[in-house]
Amino acid sequence: MIIEALIGVTFVAALLVLLAPDEWAGRLAFAFSLLPFAGSLYLWSGFESAGNALTGEGIAYATQIEWLEVGGRTVSWFVGVDGISLPLVVLTTFLVPLAIVSAWTPIDSRQSQFYGLMLFMEANLLGVFTALDFFLWFVFWEAVLVPMYFLIGIWGGPRRKYAAIKFFVYTNAASLLMFIGFMSLVFALGDSVSSFALPAITGAIADGGLGSFAGLAPETLALAAFLAMFLGFAVKVPIVPFHTWLPDAHVEAPTPVSVLLAGVLLKMGTYALLRFNFTMLPDQASALAIPIAAIAVISVIYGAMLALAQKDLKRIVAYSSVSSMGYVILGLIAFTEYGVGGATFQMVAHGLISGLMFMAVGVIYNATHTRMVGDMSGMADRMPVAVGILVAGAFGYMGLPLMAGFAGEFFIFVGSFSAPALPYAPIFTALAMFGIVIVAGYLLSAMQSTLFGPFELETDYEVGPAPFHDVAPLVVLLAVIIVLGVAPDIFFEMIRDAAVPVVEGVTVDG
Repeated sequence: MIIEALIGVTFVAALLVLLAPDEWAGRLAFAFSLLPFAGSLYLWSGFESAGNALTGEGIAYATQIEWLEVGGRTVSWFVGVDGISLPLVVLTTFLVPLAIVSAWTPIDSRQSQFYGLMLFMEANLLGVFTALDFFLWFVFWEAVLVPMYFLIGIWGGPRRKYAAIKFFVYTNAASLLMFIGFMSLVFALGDSVSSFALPAITGAIADGGLGSFAGLAPETLALAAFLAMFLGFAVKVPIVPFHTWLPDAHVEAPTPVSVLLAGVLLKMGTYALLRFNFTMLPDQASALAIPIAAIAVISVIYGAMLALAQKDLKRIVAYSSVSSMGYVILGLIAFTEYGVGGATFQMVAHGLISGLMFMAVGVIYNATHTRMVGDMSGMADRMPVAVGILVAGAFGYMGLPLMAGFAGEFFIFVGSFSAPALPYAPIFTALAMFGIVIVAGYLLSAMQSTLFGPFELETDYEVGPAPFHDVAPLVVLLAVIIVLGVAPDIFFEMIRDAAVPVVEGVTVDG
């Protein structure tokens, strides 16, 4: 019942912080957020299972209790973790306390509501990564949208209402499309499944249980469902051309919200793609390998080119996320042990690095009240520690060896270069690797303009070293990024064990 305790404690913490006075809310939220983090470390320390949860093997800390019946099928409280979901649980519980501390400086109104919504979002994120029943998972999936909408819409920038509505409409419409695609699979399975448990549905599909539905043959239905779910999740990732909501959301969101949006919420999309599309319907994914790989490469290069054209530091990092998620998609479609494993590891690595970058940009903004590249220079003279960490994070984005980003991208490239399920794999891999050059171009250019040279600032604010509570989360994040880069097996070993069953489910033509 440890997972239930983890989620329950976080929900209770959210309620208590909502009811607390504003002057206590930030410190109280940080203290409460350490409880789920400690719980996730306990899960990690005791994790011994090998295998993938959707194949019915390797489910750790599982609980399954019948909840209700819908359409002749049982809905259960069914939770558990495997080597794919556990690293994302740890990532979520690790980033939330740091994001809360980073909010102490910029958030000065409705503090109890802000921190309460942050914890409420964390509880639902934990539910997304641990739920193994579709209806339970979908409840958590949709519930994440609510606090994020309010966090952007209330505490965001001048265009916060537009950004919040755009985020909610895009992602909610995508969820509807995904829901239709998945439910068509469930109905087509007929009597071969009696519940909405994801392992049971995955097993029934693998055993050939799909029948005709709505006049569509099983093969056609599976392909249509795959495309519907892929498009639904592509918006959440986001993948080009469904990415337009992301820069607006990031620019208008306060820094702590951007940290969680880039660090965790985007991983919901790639996690769901891996679970639903690539694990449940591997043959359909393999049949569409070329167009999916093309989309991945386009996302890598187009996202990087868009970042190159930006003058707002937040927009630069936001478009960098679009580019980085392209690498994840390429790793997934490779359908190799290192491809799928590297994609999952990259979710964690990108979550840490993007969180660091947004947090560092936020520290600079707190002091200068501007994020525009042309408005400042020589920031290294006034904020040496924060700027130094920002530079280190940028090199992590560029794939500097001995940092987590390098490990994730290396695994992906190794897995995708000779992928038997992906035609023209070396070409797609080489094109994706070219994206690293563009990343280096725009990050080095932005840093050269803003961080080095003589000090200049267009605003009238006094700039000095950042407060300790602003710098401390940056130091912790950078340390973890380096640790994971030096010792990736902390997570990669369990990830690889869970990736193998996914790879084995693919039929390779020829």
